[in-house]
Amino acid sequence: MSDITVREKNKKISQAKRVTLIINGEQRNLEIGHLPHQVETTHTLLHTLRETLGLTGTKLTCDNGACGSCTVLMDGKAILSCMTLTVECGGKDITTIEGLKDRDTGALDPLQQSFIDHTAFQCGFCTPGIIMSAKALLNENSTPTEVQVKEALSGNFCRCISHYQVVRAVMAVSEGGA
Repeated sequence: MSDITVREKNKKISQAKRVTLIINGEQRNLEIGHLPHQVETTHTLLHTLRETLGLTGTKLTCDNGACGSCTVLMDGKAILSCMTLTVECGGKDITTIEGLKDRDTGALDPLQQSFIDHTAFQCGFCTPGIIMSAKALLNENSTPTEVQVKEALSGNFCRCISHYQVVRAVMAVSEGGA
């Protein structure tokens, strides 16, 4: 088989393959391939969110699953997007920090507002991952204890701020007083 035939065959296979994700409530059909607008099989969800879809709220920090800055929700559970391949996410519901705001009013999620109200961030780089981890906890347990909040956030590292404000912000939402 000539090189041209092989390339044409690979191009057709690439064009036929897609991965469908629901990102922040919107269905996204992503073509798998090697062209700039396509998702390669080696792309992480983090790469796809930031580089392909322009959702830059999810942060790239350690790129090896150690810091939690890339945390997003997949079917309501916290995952590390730097450690998850996009092609593994077919049919999944992905929520990023951008997807927490109310779709109708544009109002911030109570957890996001509580972070503002309790000054639970400084530079803000790790904040999206921390908020997404806290959101996953609150999805599972709307009234966690302080110990449960600390445990849920134990995989998120911030070098700028004390986690006291973060814990207070999450507890305020769980107690109904953002």
